[in-house]
This record gives sequence, C-alpha cells and structure tokens, in this order.
Amino acid sequence: MKKTDFHECGFRRIVCSVPDIRIADVNYNSEAIVESIRRNLDADIILFPELCVTGYTCADLFGQRKLLKAVTKALLDIAAVVDDEHLAVVGAPIAVRNNLYNCAVFFHDHRITGIVPKTYLPDYSEYYEGRWFASADTLPEGETLTIGNHECPVSSDFLFEYKGVLVGAEICEDLWVPQPPSGRLAMMGAEIILNLSASNETIGKHRYRRELIAQQSARCRCAYAYASAGVGESSTDLAFPGYAAVAEDGTILAESPRFTYGAFTVAADVDIDRLRHDRLHTNTFGNLPATIYRSEEVLIEQDRDTEKEMTLTGRVIDPHPFVPSDPTHRNENCTEIIQIQCHGLRRRLDAIGCRKLVIGVSGGLDSTLALLVACRTFDLMGLPRTGIKAITMPGLATTSRTRSNAWKLMELLGVSCIEIPIGPAVAQHFSDIGQDPEKHDAAYENSQARERTQILMDYANKCNGIVLGTGDLSELALGWCTYNGDHMSMYAVNASVPKTLVRHLVEWFADREKNPETAAVLRDIIDTPISPELVPSDDDADTIAQKTEDLVGPYELHDFFLYHTLRNGFTPRKIFLLARVAFKDVYDDATILKWERNFYRRFFSQQFKRSCMPDGPKVGSVCLSPRGDWRMPSDASPAIWMADVDKLFAEFAE
Repeated sequence: MKKTDFHECGFRRIVCSVPDIRIADVNYNSEAIVESIRRNLDADIILFPELCVTGYTCADLFGQRKLLKAVTKALLDIAAVVDDEHLAVVGAPIAVRNNLYNCAVFFHDHRITGIVPKTYLPDYSEYYEGRWFASADTLPEGETLTIGNHECPVSSDFLFEYKGVLVGAEICEDLWVPQPPSGRLAMMGAEIILNLSASNETIGKHRYRRELIAQQSARCRCAYAYASAGVGESSTDLAFPGYAAVAEDGTILAESPRFTYGAFTVAADVDIDRLRHDRLHTNTFGNLPATIYRSEEVLIEQDRDTEKEMTLTGRVIDPHPFVPSDPTHRNENCTEIIQIQCHGLRRRLDAIGCRKLVIGVSGGLDSTLALLVACRTFDLMGLPRTGIKAITMPGLATTSRTRSNAWKLMELLGVSCIEIPIGPAVAQHFSDIGQDPEKHDAAYENSQARERTQILMDYANKCNGIVLGTGDLSELALGWCTYNGDHMSMYAVNASVPKTLVRHLVEWFADREKNPETAAVLRDIIDTPISPELVPSDDDADTIAQKTEDLVGPYELHDFFLYHTLRNGFTPRKIFLLARVAFKDVYDDATILKWERNFYRRFFSQQFKRSCMPDGPKVGSVCLSPRGDWRMPSDASPAIWMADVDKLFAEFAE
C-alpha cells in the first residue's frame, strides 16, 4: 500500500520510542531522541516517555537553572529535525511564569506547536511530584509561552490537528484518576490520545496498567499510545520497566516486553476511520467545544546570544555564605544552631528512652563539636556526663597532637574516657583480606574507618546506648566519608552544618568556656589541619601527612559551590563568575575551576551515601537529607554541569 493510500484509508502509524537516557544528561538524552526520530521516518506520530529530556528521577535537580536552560536548547534541537511529515511528542519540564510543569511538548514542521502540562500530580508513597511541579489547573486560560522568538499555547485542553486527525495528550497519573483528562479530550474530538509516562514496577502493577490502557482506549473510542520510562532511570529506590503499548478501542495492538535494556520502539497502525465510525454510531462524542491548534500558528527560531561584557554593580558576593561576616549576627546564628542540635538530640534520646551516648573522638573539629553538643544536651536533660562514652581510637597515622587533644578534652569535659587502639585489629583484618599494609590505598584507609565504626556500634550495644555521628554537611556533599564507616551512626548532629561553620561553632564554645585549660584545648583543635589521619607520614610519625583540603580542595570554595548550587540553583558558569569576585585576592581562575570540577564530580558520584544517611537535625537553609531538602537519584549524570565547567576551562584557565 502506497503511503498516500495508507493515509487515505484512515491509517496512522504510531511509534512509541523509549530511548536509553542518562539522568540529568540533557544533551545526551536529546541526541538519543533526535536519533530515534531520524530512525523512524516511516512513522506518522512518534511518542516519547514522560520527562525523557531530563529523566523522570531528577528529583531536586529539577530546580537547577542549568538543567532547565539545557532543556530549552534541547527542545529547539528536537524541533529542528521534526519535519512537516511527522509529529513528535516529548516529555520535558517547562517553567511557565513562576511554576514548573511536567509537560508533553508537541513538535511538527520544525516548530514547537504546543505544550500540555500534567494535571494530576502523584504525591503519595514513592512519588513526590508536588514537590517540584504545579498542576495544569493552575494555568490561566489562554496561557502561552515564548520559546525561541515566538509563542506556543500551554494548555491541558490542547488538541493538535495532524493530517486531519485530532491528537491530545495526558501524562502518567492522569490516566489513573477517576476522571482522566483523556475523557474530556475525547469528548472534545481527540481521536488519538498519547500518554507520556514514567511508571515504576511493583508486584501486580503491570497487569493493572495494561488493563487501564486498554479500557481507556475503549471508553474514549480512540487510539491510545503509551510510552513509559525505561531502565535508564535511577534505581535509587525504584525499578522502571520501560513499557510501551498502542491500543485501539479496547484492544492492545502492540506492546513491548518489560525490562528491555537499551533503546527500543513499539509501532502500530491505528485505524482512524474505524474509530470515527464507532463514535458516530454511539453518538455520545463531540459534545464539548474544542480549541484546535495548528502548527502554522507557532514558529520556533534559535536564541541569539550576545557577547556584551557585563560587570556586577551594587552587589557584594560573600565568600562564606554559610558564615555571617558580622560578629553579632554570627554569634546569634551559632547560638541558634547549637540549640537546634541539642534539642534535636534530646528529642531523639527521649523518644527512644536512651540515656547513653557513644561517640568517637579524634581530636578534630567535627568530633569535638559533636562531643560539645552531647555534653550540653546531657546538661539540659539533667543527666551525668559520664553517660557519654567518649572513645578515642588511635590508628596507623594518628599524631600525638590529635591524640593528646582528644584525651585532654574528654577528661576536661567530664565524660567517660576510653581509649581503644585499632592497630592490632586492623593488622589482623589486613591479613584476613590479603591487604599489603605498605599499600596505602582505599582499602588501607577505609579498613581503619570501618574498624572504628564497628567498635562504636558494638560498644553502643554493650552499654545500651546509641552512636552519635560526627560528620558534617560539606563531607556529605563531597562524599568525603567511608561508606558504612564514619558515614554511619544512629543520629548525626552535624549533618547539616557545613565545614566553614563548624570552626565557628567550636569557637563559640571556646569563647564561653570558663575553664581556661578547656578553652586552650579547643583553640588548638581549631588550629589543627583538617585530616582523617589514615595515611602516615614517611618522615615523621607526628606530622599530619594527609591534609583533606590538599586532596579534595579548600572547604571555603566547596561550601561556596554547595550553597549556590542547592540554595540558589545557579549554573556552574554563574557560580564560577561569582567565585571570581568573592575570592579575587585568594584563588586564581585555574584553581577555582579545578575545585569546581571536583565538586560536581564528587557531588554527583557520591549521592548514594546521602541516600542512606542517618537522621540529623536541619539547622540552616541547605540540607542534604533525602527525607528533607534534597532528593536526588544516585544514578544522575553530571554531564551537563561538567560540560559547563570544561567550557569555562577553555575560556579562563589558559
């Protein structure tokens, strides 16, 4: 059958394409979408899954301006390859006014012809869409959006006339509610309904999903195409099967197997003439007025960049956004943070009926702050400080300075003082696993961290207590902690305190300490180089060889990057340009870019540690708890952020 005959007989070929995507890698995903469009030139309509331009499981990354800017470019790139013979519908996050919407974007004749936002946002069980997106119900009637140089309509009632057939769309959850939008669209005249979905798999769900698709196509007397997110979505907590199907008037014409790795398509030819006949016969369709949008109304053009050089005027860029520069304000913040930490810990102890704490004390800043908070909490509760079991665990690279400070501090604070050297246990473990003790690799370092955590956990069981975590926000952001080592505890009081602030909090305690000897120890701890002390010096056993900031970068830079990434959603380029101003007399361009690249690399790759971090109190505007401020898939790709940094290198670090 010739193509003209095929269409004349009322057939339309629908292809459901599930591309192999990478979470948050918009450039990679748009290329995969474009490649699928080019491979399916025999299709009339090509449908892609929900939010496939970014990945459905981006979580709080949806709030990142860099991601949304990349989406705009991707939409223009996709529009460029969809000719007048094809209609493509792609899922993407779209910002309209002050809201972000989960959308189906229609492409035809090298144009974006319209945008359909999702109406029903699941916010139950494993879903949190209401956290990131607004419902289509919040849009005013007649809303339009400028993409490129021209406007396109944004409406859940959008219908597109393509080759004489009216096409509408709904998104995932829209199908699962009592009154799906597709019912209204069918009453308005839609003959093909497209569903862009991202449905994870659970026991029995597939059978129900398949029945929904078939039944809705029957109720609406329509062709119903369904394309759901594939296995490339994040597996942090969910599994996505990558299912696609095309149904017509109650019958599944074609469907894919589930859990197919790699890109795949499902195609079926639907009979529009048959559907029209059935609708005429039942005479219950077409009772609602419809506004039909056609492609010639909207034209997309590429954005034009300008090269005008701009400088910041009237703005001061604070190099330490977590630490107020004004002493009075800083003191107020420190007072409030310590109250939050203490009362959070007190609430946890009361809730579980626990009166014993076990804490590892290294002589470093983080464990010192946690110990001070523990002491203050016990004082508030009227408990003897001896209920705090403070354990110092000298290892293979512990220096006399940190060991001495740890022991002095424990004694001066009046807690139960315990020393358990880990050297013999670690040596035995090295022998058990065949680790060369002269090879100072990750196994060498992490074995020590995990041995310490094992001691703390077991001692907590022995004394009927809980382990108090000491790690801070900056370490969690960089993943600078040993998984199931110092990463783990039963309550983590420092979890939302950045490293640049830890020093000031310890100083707050030192300023108020009545015992000058205790204050002196605290000030020496403040002046001690930050180090995990896991690798010994080749020259002097009392020299701190492993300085954290030499390995991962200055914490003041990383806290700057972290604040503006999470709090403001700035792009790497913008953060770099701000850092140049804030640190103009401290770091050169190459240094800032070196550590910015390291920040994004580590921030993305180490999310799996944050996905299972212990409970801990939120103290400020930035937090990385997966139960609070930051939900991010462990499998998210940093590609578009790293590309931005690489481009900056080419421009500035010559």
